[in-house]
Amino acid sequence: MASFGWKRKIGEKVSKATSQQFEAEAADDKDLGEDDDANWVLAAKRRKEVLLEDCVRKSKELKDEGANLAENRRYREALVKWDEALQLTPEDATLYEMKSQVLMSLHEMFPAVHAAEMAVQRNPRSWDAWQTLGRAQLGLGEIALAIRSFQVSLHIFPMNPEVWKEDLSWARKLQEQQKATKTESVQALVKGKELEQESIPDYDFESDEIVAVCAAIAEKEKALSAAKTMVIVSASGTVETVTEQDNCPATPDETLFIRAR
Repeated sequence: MASFGWKRKIGEKVSKATSQQFEAEAADDKDLGEDDDANWVLAAKRRKEVLLEDCVRKSKELKDEGANLAENRRYREALVKWDEALQLTPEDATLYEMKSQVLMSLHEMFPAVHAAEMAVQRNPRSWDAWQTLGRAQLGLGEIALAIRSFQVSLHIFPMNPEVWKEDLSWARKLQEQQKATKTESVQALVKGKELEQESIPDYDFESDEIVAVCAAIAEKEKALSAAKTMVIVSASGTVETVTEQDNCPATPDETLFIRAR
């Protein structure tokens, strides 16, 4: 019957030299593994940079193609190119600003304002974007907002004569006309109300003049009812006017007169 004893420790019979060689090889493998990890991270980072560079390059090509189409008034095709470019570089404020200009040319003012606002959000220091936003707002009739956008554009680039002489000057002129139109409308409304009030006079039926007139009319009616007149033609053709009194109801002899009707 076999007897049991304590299990020997693993490596008990391994020589010291073999152990040291094994440890050295393990250390080399660890260094190689760490180098591979570092190389993989660097390679991934480099691939990402290359991908971004490709996106930027492709986006620029699409932007230029869209600009050429827009110059030839092929606006819809230009928008398609710029939308593709925005898929590659969604933070490009210039693409949104160019889209806004083309949308204004197509008289699509709401999308134009939205595109210009996107451009301003991505690059608040772009005077082009603020100028385009002001023009789009002006197309919607938002004159006060347009003036503010032009002022911001001038704050960024004060020496821009186009914004001074054309955009801001035109917007302020429109604002003055708008104020004048509102003033005329209010005056016309007030005048119309005054005419309505004048067309319906306010009679005072208890005034002394009205009471005196009513009394005079009553006295005249009373006198007419007290004395009645008639025209009588005699048999010989003589015409006579006879006044009948209430207290003298007797009438002339009918044999002598004929009552005229």
